[in-house]
Amino acid sequence: MKDLEYEFYDNEKKWDFDEFEITEEFLTNWDMYEILNKNSNQESKILDLGTGGGENVIKHFPNVKEILATDYSKGMIETAKKNLEISKRKNIEFRLMNNLDMDTKSEYFDIVVARHTITDPKQIYKTLKKGGLLIIRGVDKLDCWDLKRIFGYGQGYNDIKPQSQVDYEAVLDANFKDVELVPIYIREYYKDKETLINFLKRVPILDYSNIKNFDLDKIDEYVKNNTKNKQIILRRQYYGITARK
Repeated sequence: MKDLEYEFYDNEKKWDFDEFEITEEFLTNWDMYEILNKNSNQESKILDLGTGGGENVIKHFPNVKEILATDYSKGMIETAKKNLEISKRKNIEFRLMNNLDMDTKSEYFDIVVARHTITDPKQIYKTLKKGGLLIIRGVDKLDCWDLKRIFGYGQGYNDIKPQSQVDYEAVLDANFKDVELVPIYIREYYKDKETLINFLKRVPILDYSNIKNFDLDKIDEYVKNNTKNKQIILRRQYYGITARK
């Protein structure tokens, strides 16, 4: 599965969510970027894990002393560097790194951010300064659950423990303090079935091996049961974790 996952993200290195014109309705008052901005200053050093094409770092991260943004996909890092050149932002470095084999300096960063990516909290703990902040935003098992139930498979579908619980326990086991776990609920609205299908072919909501070959009858069933005011609803469930070293 890990090889399929790597191949998937490396192939999908040159796209942006903006192309789908998704409208979002936030049902939970938890904003990763608001937390990040509130807890940083001009002297902060920030590490971003799983940066992808770097769009979120460039658009939403504060202007601080230093930002290191990493990803395990070479293609994603190449895209991020091109996006950085266009943006003209300073003090951001993009480079290749495996989250499970981190080579960052010990007790160096004030904040570590991990978005929709695997993590090793013990390695994150080591690279954070004393009192440093960890912010995780992840995709939970019940994300798009009504869609996954129709197909009978999907990301986290057969997990015994939801990923939120796995990450929460791992952060506690790494000796972090003030650990908080928050469920995040969002409704996404799609203008038509074709847009939804194209989106699902570009993200791992279902699964990596079947991602290009959908059962269109099942898509039709989902659209029939989840359309309101001529828009198709996708119910997202994420989770947020904050913790201090």
